[in-house]
Amino acid sequence: MADKGEPAAGWPIIQGDFHTGDPKSPVGVVTMGSHLDEQAICNAGAAIAGSCKTENLGLEKILANIISNPNIRFVLTCGTEVKGHLSGQSLIALHQSGVDGGKIVGSKGAIPFIENLTADNIKRFQEQVEIVDIMEAEDIGAISAKINELKARDPGVFPGGPMVVEIKEEGDGGSAVAATANPQFLEIEAKLDAIETKLEFVNGEMTQRVGRKVGRDIGILYGIVAGLMTYVIVTELLPKLLEILAK
Repeated sequence: MADKGEPAAGWPIIQGDFHTGDPKSPVGVVTMGSHLDEQAICNAGAAIAGSCKTENLGLEKILANIISNPNIRFVLTCGTEVKGHLSGQSLIALHQSGVDGGKIVGSKGAIPFIENLTADNIKRFQEQVEIVDIMEAEDIGAISAKINELKARDPGVFPGGPMVVEIKEEGDGGSAVAATANPQFLEIEAKLDAIETKLEFVNGEMTQRVGRKVGRDIGILYGIVAGLMTYVIVTELLPKLLEILAK
């Protein structure tokens, strides 16, 4: 059995939109923009499971909770990507390439700026965990199977004990991300949220229209088939039936 250690006192140290399971589990799960049954994911064996909607403060909170629990050795990314923010791609880029000048190297998100994490925090994250990417997967059974697979590969507690990070949010004496320090970033983020809302509305409307069109087309098809059957009966079968009856 793999060696286990203790997470930081009061872990998870940062509050957020997540559920917790066994703190000795080697797997943390990030469901990105999907609304999945995260308690079920924890019950399947994850130490922590939650969404990540932003490529700045959201990622900082995830890293803070991961590196403060040295038992977590895998971060499983699943669920759908967040439009505009691309938090999933940004998390993977952060793990692969780190930060340069406060910006996540290789991130394609709109505001990929990290302010609360030091170079040592990021290095610890890179060394402590392996990213396992099954993005777009939303099936709880598939996610649970992957958790069990990773638990079987548990290398044991990461040496060095928990690393505690303080995340300052707007209103507690500091800025959490570049967006809170620069009004232009706030405006960009607001526009991204508005675009995402519109895209969701358009997707819903398109689904309804496609459904109505498919229903109409099926009705037309049934009408054509019925007409052809009537034609065959009248022109082919009915004369033969009358001929038989006349005999």
